[in-house]
Amino acid sequence: MRPLRIHIMFSKKALYLLLIALPQILNAQTTAQKLERAYQVLQKDEQAKYAITSLCVLDANTGKVIFANNENIGLATASTLKTITSATAFYTLGKDFRYETKLSYTGKITADGVLQGDIIITGSGDPSLASWRYEQTKENNILSQWVAAIKAAGIKKIDGSVISDDSTFGTSTIPTGWIWQDIGNYYGAGAGSICWRENQFDVQLRAGNSTGSEVEIVKTVPNTPYIQLVNELKTGASGTGDNAYAFLAPYSNVGYLRGTWGMGIKKNGISLALPDAAFDAAYRLQDTLKRLNIECAKQPSSARLLALSKQSIVQQQQPLLSIFSPTLSELVYWFNKKSINLYGEQLLKTMAYKQGKEGSTANGAKTVINFWAGKGVDKNALNMIDGSGLSPGNRVTTMAMASVLFQAQKEPWFPDYIKSFPDYNGMTIKSGNINDVTAYAGYYTDKNGNKYVLVININNYSGSGISRKLFQVLDALK
Repeated sequence: MRPLRIHIMFSKKALYLLLIALPQILNAQTTAQKLERAYQVLQKDEQAKYAITSLCVLDANTGKVIFANNENIGLATASTLKTITSATAFYTLGKDFRYETKLSYTGKITADGVLQGDIIITGSGDPSLASWRYEQTKENNILSQWVAAIKAAGIKKIDGSVISDDSTFGTSTIPTGWIWQDIGNYYGAGAGSICWRENQFDVQLRAGNSTGSEVEIVKTVPNTPYIQLVNELKTGASGTGDNAYAFLAPYSNVGYLRGTWGMGIKKNGISLALPDAAFDAAYRLQDTLKRLNIECAKQPSSARLLALSKQSIVQQQQPLLSIFSPTLSELVYWFNKKSINLYGEQLLKTMAYKQGKEGSTANGAKTVINFWAGKGVDKNALNMIDGSGLSPGNRVTTMAMASVLFQAQKEPWFPDYIKSFPDYNGMTIKSGNINDVTAYAGYYTDKNGNKYVLVININNYSGSGISRKLFQVLDALK
């Protein structure tokens, strides 16, 4: 009888543990089954007939896979790539990191207030300089601080000019793989060591009275007289909206507006990418000084422009003022919330530069890939072309992205990170959209407190309205 007694005691213990775990097991099975059924509906949908779909859902507490399909196939990410870039920036730069922009002068100041030299703006990659999103960075605030510093130094006239030192990140501002249709528009603005007003300016438009008639350029805001815009826009039919694109190459002063601008459109116009933000920063400061009767003898310039004529900035400089950006946490908030591509490219270059490498897009991408390889993510699952996801050449697996999101939860900066994610479909998720690519990545907690990490992606779908169908899959978690 003794062996039988031991067997009975063991069975009771096993039964007790099974009863405790059973609700969780059943819930996990039910959730996985619901996800699988919803996902199969998506795959069979006519819009997905020629598409590649991928889904990866993890238990946010354990990291175990709840359901996954095609999770190891690399897909174009669109802006969900920003979740990886921003997480890596938190790890490598720290949530309190700030950019510094220096104002200085070369030469000497005479007794009667003449600067026998130049005013120098030296950038380190701050994407928020003159941005309207933060009170301290607004254009007028920055210009006022610079003017006050110049006046405090006793400068009343400048024999030289205002020069932007944009040498830190070199002259390559556009990541490899960005397409021509994007580059001249605000969301395709190039990244450099000096940014200004998020490297964009506005063009106000007025539609014609009939379809096919010319569209009027009302004005640029701010006035940008050094850029010539060739207007090839035609008036679109009522209800066709904004189909206007700018084709304006980096460092060019001639751009083309092409496409249509619909009658009855409520928007004032479109936003274009500044072809040379460093020059524009120097131009705005010099123009402000002129309005205040502090004249410059020469035209505004930059380190790049000087190099074209075999000149360089004098290295011996006297400091006037340093301006610091908002913290990384504040920058990441807007980076993800409003999906600002410029911020991603600046962060990518900054991460490489802070590791002693050239501040290039390629080096930044390698820095991110190597960082996550050190945390167990397969390098081959992270094929990054840029930091924002605008390039259609990015290829990242949903498993790799989910792994990054899972690991980020363990960090002290995670509250700032998740706060930057938008809310869609009742979930805290980052969206991504480029041509025939739609993706979502983020977090969800259901009504019972179960927490999930989720990444869903579809490439090469047809038609419109695909987001609603992706949400129907994710609704299986509710």
